[in-house]
Amino acid sequence: MLNRIVLIGRLTRDPEMRYTPQGVPVASFTLAVDRPFTNQQGQRETDFIDCLAWRKLGETVGNHLTKGRLVAVEGRLQVRSYETQDGSKRRVAEVVCDAVRFLDRPREGAMPSDGGMASEETDLPDDLPF
Repeated sequence: MLNRIVLIGRLTRDPEMRYTPQGVPVASFTLAVDRPFTNQQGQRETDFIDCLAWRKLGETVGNHLTKGRLVAVEGRLQVRSYETQDGSKRRVAEVVCDAVRFLDRPREGAMPSDGGMASEETDLPDDLPF
């Protein structure tokens, strides 16, 4: 069996950092991912996909990414169920990230990134066309 997800999109908001009761960091964020085709009105539709990054990856995401940044996410799809306070049952699907690649540079005045990938990759070359 295989459960792999690869997405490229932009963050819809700054990542939200939290810590479990055991002190494990987790960053949650949402990616806006355009569909590869247009609808009947000639417009591209967008999917908004919730993502989680745990531990050191979560800290890196929380410290270096901001709303609007272009990233590539690789991970697995996780579907979980929970019950709300009013007793209704909910299901949520989210991507648990194994790697997050920074595909653009931060805007002027933003914090510098650690180079392009939140998993162990080197800096992006300066001559890229974006």
